[in-house]
Amino acid sequence: MRNETIEFIMAGRRQRHRRGLIVTSLLAVLACVLCCAMLLLGNTIYPASEVIRALSGEELKGVSFAVNIIRLPRMLAGLFAGFAFGIAGYTFQTMLRNPLANPNVIGITSGSSAAAVYCIVILQASGAVVSVASVIAGLATVLLIYVLSRGRTFSIGRLILIGIGLQAMLDAVISYLLLIGSEKDIPSAVRWLTGSLNGSQLRELPPLVIIVLICSPVIILLGKHLSILELGEQSATSLGVRTDRTRIALIVSSVFMVAIATATTGPIAFVSFLSGPIAKRLVGTGASSIIPAGLVGVNLVLASDLIGQFAFEYRFPVGIITGLLGAPYLIFLLIRMNRKGEL
Repeated sequence: MRNETIEFIMAGRRQRHRRGLIVTSLLAVLACVLCCAMLLLGNTIYPASEVIRALSGEELKGVSFAVNIIRLPRMLAGLFAGFAFGIAGYTFQTMLRNPLANPNVIGITSGSSAAAVYCIVILQASGAVVSVASVIAGLATVLLIYVLSRGRTFSIGRLILIGIGLQAMLDAVISYLLLIGSEKDIPSAVRWLTGSLNGSQLRELPPLVIIVLICSPVIILLGKHLSILELGEQSATSLGVRTDRTRIALIVSSVFMVAIATATTGPIAFVSFLSGPIAKRLVGTGASSIIPAGLVGVNLVLASDLIGQFAFEYRFPVGIITGLLGAPYLIFLLIRMNRKGEL
């Protein structure tokens, strides 16, 4: 009887692991297909052979400029920013055990955005200055939220409420900056706030790529601890997890990715909010959804950008499309949580 029980448990574990691998592989394949579509499609559709030749360094009239200067940076920005938003959103939602606890809702993205808008509108800066200011502001925002929410004991509900309040204040700061800014700087700031892959340049991407390549493995390595934190503070402590140290490592890694992604593409709405729940639903319970959440983020950003470019008479930034997808889900989630008495 005991052996049968153990075998039953192991069979279930193997099945969950197999499902996780299949889902992750399919998401990766879809991401590759969307990356190829980003390189092939545009005002002119080029054959795959010419795109490959252009990427290999061969000079082809028209093709080289379109692929290497416009489409490749756009695709890479969407790829790494989507992965960063997806993993960071899943980390916050899992660690704080609340689907509303993502960087968009609790004010972290607004902190980065306020700093970036200040640099663009007031300092008239761009590039590295905006990126550095965005990262510093994102870290300062999450530190402030964390300190204010601790009290005598750490409270998830208190953290979310303080984050939402701080987000409202920072959004007001952004509106004020747009009101007092120069007319020539306002369009670029508004376009950046919408979240867009337009105008992405290869020279602006190394910080995003480096941060994602450094911070993603940290979060993946802490994946087991992240799952234990989902059980609650007391349970995690009793199981030997150093909760404060683990939480700080996860928060810092996630905030760095969110801040640098926001500085690169602007705050693409709802990607960090949607990626985790979608990944969990696809992978199922009992398996880590960290990498699938990142891949869902990639697919959301790239697919939404393609929809924004080609599905309508006018071209829309990626942030508008993801906003249209995410807003109904947010309303549905709030209604469901209210019925369960979680609000």
